[in-house]
Amino acid sequence: MRRAGRWYTRNLRWPAWPHSLVNRTLMTLLVGLAVVQGAGLTIHALDRIELQRFAELRDMGIRAMSIYRSAVATPLGDRASALREMELGPNVSAVLALAPPMVPEPTQPPYVGQIRVNMNLVPVRAMNRPRDIVIRGAPWSDMICIGMQFPDQGWLILRMNLPRPRPWHSPTFLIAFVLMTVAAAILSIWAVRRLTKPVTLLAEAAERLGRDVNAPPLPENGPDEVMRAAVAFNTMAARIRRFVQDRTFLLTAIGHDLRTPITRLKLRAEFIEDDEQRQKFLSDLDELDAMVSATLVFGRDTADTEPAVAFDMVALLRTVLDDAADARPEAADALCFSGPAHLTVTGRILALKRSFANLVGNAVKYGNAARVTLTTEDGMAMVTIEDDGPGLPPDELERIFEPFYRVEDSRNRETGGTGLGLPIARNILRAHGGDVVLGNRAGGGARAVVTMPA
Repeated sequence: MRRAGRWYTRNLRWPAWPHSLVNRTLMTLLVGLAVVQGAGLTIHALDRIELQRFAELRDMGIRAMSIYRSAVATPLGDRASALREMELGPNVSAVLALAPPMVPEPTQPPYVGQIRVNMNLVPVRAMNRPRDIVIRGAPWSDMICIGMQFPDQGWLILRMNLPRPRPWHSPTFLIAFVLMTVAAAILSIWAVRRLTKPVTLLAEAAERLGRDVNAPPLPENGPDEVMRAAVAFNTMAARIRRFVQDRTFLLTAIGHDLRTPITRLKLRAEFIEDDEQRQKFLSDLDELDAMVSATLVFGRDTADTEPAVAFDMVALLRTVLDDAADARPEAADALCFSGPAHLTVTGRILALKRSFANLVGNAVKYGNAARVTLTTEDGMAMVTIEDDGPGLPPDELERIFEPFYRVEDSRNRETGGTGLGLPIARNILRAHGGDVVLGNRAGGGARAVVTMPA
């Protein structure tokens, strides 16, 4: 159960989570940048609001004491009219009352102290100072009420409406913030792509090595970690290349050395007096000779260094069909091609011709037909080869590509074949970045689908 749980967790992919290392790193950095920016903006906004409130409390205390100084210097009977004619300022109202204000809620001590300190900044004669000061409301409420008791009689009640805090009041703040965010995002994208480029190059080199064992090595430069990874990859590629070459040379050498004894056996078989036995002996030698020839072709294809050039795929396929018609005139009417007039691709012409010749030859030999269709889709060339034969066992469609493997009930020794045609074709196509897949047609017969870069 634990192993199954680990497998599920490892293979689970969230829809919104990118799959590539570059995009994952970019998303992590950009999300982190957004969180840091949000936290910084929040701190900035709170500090700015606190500064705004401090300035408002300062202005509030000075303005309240200035209004009181003017009112207390006015005779008692003229105070009401004087207050109505006085320039109190925006969001300020003043009334005379016999009792201190009772609403809103009492102001917190820190803010009361700030207001009282600022009120003391306005000079007032000692005899005219308020007998008592009552402050109600808080800076986060909509209004603060200040009550100041006159020395002679009554109270002066000031109600001051507080404007809402504006932490982003600066007209250039939004522009500066956007420019800073865009600059940070561009720098993050550039840094991530530059730092992850060696990983991309390593993946591309591994893909090239999978298609072509003789692919060029990685450049061994850059930071220490990248250089060590490149050196290790090049060393691994060299060992794989040497291993493949040794196996190929061994296979080719054995096949080449078998040619001489096979020839001698053919000459000696001519001295066998029994015609039936001589014919069987020569037939077995011919089959052995065909297997050796196919083995040599397989070895030459693995070590082939033919350069890749641009050529017309349509012309190549028509040439393969013409050669098949010349070899099997009785099946010429069942050979046809459909597709575009021209399609230019890049590859090794002789190797690809050998690959398509093997596929078409199999279709003609075992299916008595070869209908070739060429199409393009998503930058890939798709070649479909269909025949009218008995088809292939569904459980052996992949095993057929193993060297020297043949389906006995349809591809037996009497019909020829060594079991290397399809492996050769697949090796060539995969070396070009393509592949070949076998299947069965719904109406009977086999189908080979070739895909390669267009």
